[in-house]
Amino acid sequence: MKNKHNKKRNTAFIYEALIKEATVAMLRAQTERKRKIVDIIKKHFSPDSELYKELKCYRSLYENQNLDRDLSERIVKEAKIAQRLVDPQGLFKQQTELIKDVNVEVSPSVFNNYVPNYKTLASIAQLFSSKLSPKSTIMLEGQIVDNMIAEAPEVRQLEEIDSVVVNKFVEKFNHKYGEGLLDEQKELLSYYITSFADNALELKFFLNEEIERLRAKLTKAQSVEEVESDDAMVEKTLKIIEKLDSFSAAPIDESVLKTVMKTQRLVKEIYNGDSS
Repeated sequence: MKNKHNKKRNTAFIYEALIKEATVAMLRAQTERKRKIVDIIKKHFSPDSELYKELKCYRSLYENQNLDRDLSERIVKEAKIAQRLVDPQGLFKQQTELIKDVNVEVSPSVFNNYVPNYKTLASIAQLFSSKLSPKSTIMLEGQIVDNMIAEAPEVRQLEEIDSVVVNKFVEKFNHKYGEGLLDEQKELLSYYITSFADNALELKFFLNEEIERLRAKLTKAQSVEEVESDDAMVEKTLKIIEKLDSFSAAPIDESVLKTVMKTQRLVKEIYNGDSS
């Protein structure tokens, strides 16, 4: 198990490092830098790419928690089989192109980003290699399975607490505003309520994408007959877009949350449920 690990050829590490870099850019309101990183992720991790195929194999091992040992061992076995079906030459070529894009479009410093589960990702990379002895393979499999089943009671309790809190929070908003929440509003609330668990990373990503969606919808809404014919409506729409843009440099608090939720409702009413 002393094979040298090349993190630039570790598909999952690069993916996690890019996610972290995008989050930092978002927090610093570096819109253009964030856009470049997101474009790189979308370009190289498309569903039909070898990189995405291998990433799924990694994620099946490092994202699974609260599993029993038998199920974890079966997942490890299936992940190894799936990874062998990834075209090695195509994967190497795509990794090379990804590394080049990261170096040129963003910065080589991305590869120095701290990824908390780096050791696990390195272990999985070794497991997927064909250079290990049978003994080393069995030992690595055992370590990975131990990680997959670690702290199961605590995770289960957290999930139960999250579910109760989310339901209560949604109930409170329903009562306050006198009508049922939209699905996108419930999703936003869920991310907001549980944001303490991952330092609000998932919330920030969801909110960023949702604001971009709402902004595009409002921009398009200016050509809707009911809005276009009303100067006051046009002016209000522009002000809302400006407000949404200002959130890129603002901390996420309940004020931001309520504004986005009201905008979600407004967009729904403008289009009357039509997403086209």
